[in-house]
Amino acid sequence: MLTLDRRTPLRELDRMERRMRRVFEEHGYFAVDVPATDIFETDNEFVLELEVPGFERDELSVEIDGQALVVTGRRAEEEQEQVGRERLLHERLEHSFERRFELPRAVDTEHVAASCDKGVLTVRVPKAEAASAPRTVTIASV
Repeated sequence: MLTLDRRTPLRELDRMERRMRRVFEEHGYFAVDVPATDIFETDNEFVLELEVPGFERDELSVEIDGQALVVTGRRAEEEQEQVGRERLLHERLEHSFERRFELPRAVDTEHVAASCDKGVLTVRVPKAEAASAPRTVTIASV
């Protein structure tokens, strides 16, 4: 089946960012500025699970922007004594992040639900009611 997929700048940037991330990871560099995410599909919904350790529920935000799901996290920087310490590796999430996911058209954005437990933010996006049944389109003569 052929799917018509309109190319969007955000989708292209997301693909490019993923390719660049893979190149850096292959060489031992880890750029951890967005939470690791698993996405699942069931019969009724899409489920996104984002790792957000150290973020409290009120420091996280889930928004729908058109056909995009936007997850952000913002927390205050903690002043820690850094004297005598040299950072050798930095892999943890920073104090803020934003992650965008393009949603399929057949979802119910009015009933998106989110919960956070044990450092994992779970976002559930219900699928829309079934599309109209298949039908034959009559081809008119001009």
